[in-house]
Amino acid sequence: MKRLLYIYLMIGACVTVTASGQTLEECQQAAERNYPLIAQHDLIARTTDITLSNIQKGWLPQVTATAQATYQSAVTSWPDEMQSLMRTMGVAMQGLKRDQYRVGLDVQQTVYDGGAISAQREVARRQGEVQQARLDVDLYAVRQRVNEMYFGLLMLDDQISLSGDLKNQLEASEKKLTSMVKHGTAAQCDLNSVTAERLNVVQQMTTLESQRRVLAEMLSAFCGLEVTAVSKPRPVQAGSGNMRPELALIDSQLSLADAQERALNSVLLPRVGLFAQGYYGYPGYNMFKDMMGREWSWNGMVGARVTWNIGALYTRSGDKAKIELQRETARNQREVFLFNNRLEQMQRQEDIDRYSSLMAQDDDIIALRQQVRKAAESKLSHGIIDVNDLVRDINSENAARVQRSLHEIEMLKGMYDLKYTTNN
Repeated sequence: MKRLLYIYLMIGACVTVTASGQTLEECQQAAERNYPLIAQHDLIARTTDITLSNIQKGWLPQVTATAQATYQSAVTSWPDEMQSLMRTMGVAMQGLKRDQYRVGLDVQQTVYDGGAISAQREVARRQGEVQQARLDVDLYAVRQRVNEMYFGLLMLDDQISLSGDLKNQLEASEKKLTSMVKHGTAAQCDLNSVTAERLNVVQQMTTLESQRRVLAEMLSAFCGLEVTAVSKPRPVQAGSGNMRPELALIDSQLSLADAQERALNSVLLPRVGLFAQGYYGYPGYNMFKDMMGREWSWNGMVGARVTWNIGALYTRSGDKAKIELQRETARNQREVFLFNNRLEQMQRQEDIDRYSSLMAQDDDIIALRQQVRKAAESKLSHGIIDVNDLVRDINSENAARVQRSLHEIEMLKGMYDLKYTTNN
């Protein structure tokens, strides 16, 4: 562990942050802001607000306008004996008409709903939180895509830089051989061999620079800003705990289940309300008068009503069982996620340790390769070494430097992948 800490500090001391370079955090934040899915945060919030507002309107008076016309097979009428008696007294009892009409309004005002509206609002609010949490999970995956492109650019930058160093070394040897050819101490074929190797490096640099341009354009399009240069991030260590948005999603699902259960309980309570009914038509509430005359009239009624729907008891046990199954499913999803996440953390940490160990050996290999290359250059100056051996030693040293650079970036990537794994 001490060796790893020493390596981390050594890397941190060697890292230079380019003033014009985009940092990894800046790219991640820009990508999240630029990703089209981010617009759904506001859409979900607005939809939830509208739903809550509509539910709250359940407290407003409910007004129903009605109009009906009916024809009945039988109507209320006076008995024949009563009609005969009335006729002897000079009173004509016509009875109700079989065709009846009314146009009216019904108004109902909830006074006590057993907490149903409040429970419905809570369910809608929790549903909005679940949608927001699921969106956060999708947006969090954007960071990993940025990591891949960002560290890919870093690898290409280092390879281009090391290729440039290799080209400079070959140019120096090329100049030395040019002078030796002029003085007759080296053959033209030796100079041609070094020149060909330098041109080969130039070709490699051209390919690497083309790949870098493409990757930089992809990252720029993903982030919504022009990424011209990237800065090598400093080593980090993941904190304790796990703050992944998937866990927040599961917590929101459990909160939704609790709200649904409270809403289920509110269905069992009675409702108390006021009502008013009024209509204009025939017949009215005074049926005796309407049996004697057949004129339309205004009629009205006000009152209070208590209702208790005990039918909810029939499905209560099944509904509660479904909600409990939702809870169990969410808890199981959490266990599965944490299990897989722990395995991923172990793999990430193993990668970090492996690359750290390789880096501890890379510096020794580079030092030895450098000594061999310098000795070969000295031998070349005295004409006691083949040029092909020198080229081989130069390439071997460059390969060692490339390997060290790749190990360093892979270790840094492993650190940030571990940080991504825990979001901490």
